[in-house]
Formats: sequence, C-alpha cells, structure tokens
Amino acid sequence: MSKIKLTKEEIQSGNYRELARAISAVENETTGYFEFLEALQIDYKVPVIGITGPPGAGKSSLLNALLKELSQNKRVAVLAVDPSSPFTHGSILGDRFRMNDFFLHPNVFIRSLATRGNLGGLSPKSIEISDVLRSAGFDIIFIETVGVGQSEVEIAMLADTTVLVLNPGAGDDIQALKSGILEIADIYVINKADQDNTDVLAKHLYNMLNLRNLSGWNPPILKTIATEHSGIAELIKAIYDHQGQINAEKRINLLNEKAVRLIAADRMKRFDYKKLRQELQELQATDANLYRFLKEQYLKSL
Repeated sequence: MSKIKLTKEEIQSGNYRELARAISAVENETTGYFEFLEALQIDYKVPVIGITGPPGAGKSSLLNALLKELSQNKRVAVLAVDPSSPFTHGSILGDRFRMNDFFLHPNVFIRSLATRGNLGGLSPKSIEISDVLRSAGFDIIFIETVGVGQSEVEIAMLADTTVLVLNPGAGDDIQALKSGILEIADIYVINKADQDNTDVLAKHLYNMLNLRNLSGWNPPILKTIATEHSGIAELIKAIYDHQGQINAEKRINLLNEKAVRLIAADRMKRFDYKKLRQELQELQATDANLYRFLKEQYLKSL
C-alpha cells in the first residue's frame, strides 16, 4: 500500500489511476489496506447521495443527466453497484457503459462495484470506498444501488441523502410503495414523467407521505425526463436543500450505523464457519435443539 498515492492534489490533477488502485486494494483487502484507511483525512462534509429504486426506473439515465449538469463546475464521483451472479460470483459491471459520455471526463470518476452476494443493493465495501472518495477532493459522491426493489434499504444507512427513483406504469405502483423503501427516501423522483399515469403515481406518493411521521424535512416529489434533461435542475436544488437540513443528530446516526456494520463485518470475518458446520453435523446426528445449542455456544447475551 505504500506505493499508492492518494492526495487531493493528485486527484484534482486527474490521477484517477492511483485512486482506482487504492479502491481495488480496499475492496480486495490487500495487505496494508486498513493502515491506508487509518491515514485518510476524511471530509464528512462531502455529500454522499444514494440513487435507488426498482429496475427500469431510469437510475443510470438520471445519473447521466446529473453528471452533465454538475460536471461543468464540480468534481463528481459515482459508485455504481452491480449484482453478482449467485452461480459464477461474477458481475457484468455495466453501469460505466451506460455513462460512457463521462468515462474520460476530467471532473468525473466512475467506479463499478459488485455486490459479492451482499443483500440490500450495495457492495460490502461501500462504506470504506465512499470514505476513500471523501478523502480525494470530490465535491459530491453518488452511489447507484443495484435496483432490487423492495428490500433495497441499506443505502439509507450510508447516504446523507437518499433519492428514490420510480417510473409510472411499471407494474403495480402501490405494491412498489408498500415496502420499507418508501420510508427511507429524502427525495422522490418520478422519472419518465412524459408517460401515462404520472399524475396517478404522484397522487399515490402524496397519500403515502401523509401517513409518515415527518419532522423537519418534507420530502419533495419531483418529475423528471432524464433523457431530455427535464427536471434535473430542480433535483439538484432539492439535493442541496436537503444537505442544508441535515443536523448533527443525523450525522452521528449515520456514523453510528457505519461503525456498527464495520464491527459486525470484522467479527463475522473472523468467525469459524468450518467449526460451526462440524458442530451442526454432530447436532443433527443427536437430533438436539438448535436454539439450546446456539445459546450455550454462541448467543452469549441470552
């Protein structure tokens, strides 16, 4: 890791190759990666914006439009998370191709990450990599989640602002709104707003929001047509308006969630799965009670 150079000056001069190497080292837990993380000067004031929503809503197209606007005077980083195959464990990592207009843009850095089997729409290393980017002189960071639909709520534990992207006419709108994903959004975007049923979906959203216990920030419902760059300026304004509403309590809550997840990941990494499997084989042979076994051997808090 000593060969990896990651200073604001180098990134601002366009040295994205070193940044990519640093991210790869963190993602793969190369020897010395944690010491590298320890040495970072993390700017927690750099906003991390989560873009989530069901497949086909137009998240990548929306990001394209945001990049077109923001890259004119800001340095922007994008983490695009792709699902890993449960069979080959590989990933297409295709989001960079959808944003290929900015692949070599000097103000834009795009990195694809694989979920590596992680649920919730993110990569297991999303926390650490977003902190690397926060140390690299960017003005704003976007994280595009996989797009698995109703269970994709993990982004709310990482992003300062969560944008939920929906589109009208894509199946049962009410079903899409029943899940916990509705409750995590700070901004709602109805993309492809030139389609039929846009107003119907907006009405459903307003009705659902009336059932929420809102305090402080009232999530706006915006209509966009990403391919025509319509509504993008309003979305950017809403993002920065929400950033101005984030208080110290939310920031410590986000930091607490990140710390808990990092601690849990470390402890599970050191867990002896082979030993557990052997114990369960012996348990099955005796037809003993699983919960009594776990309480005696592993669930020390009970």
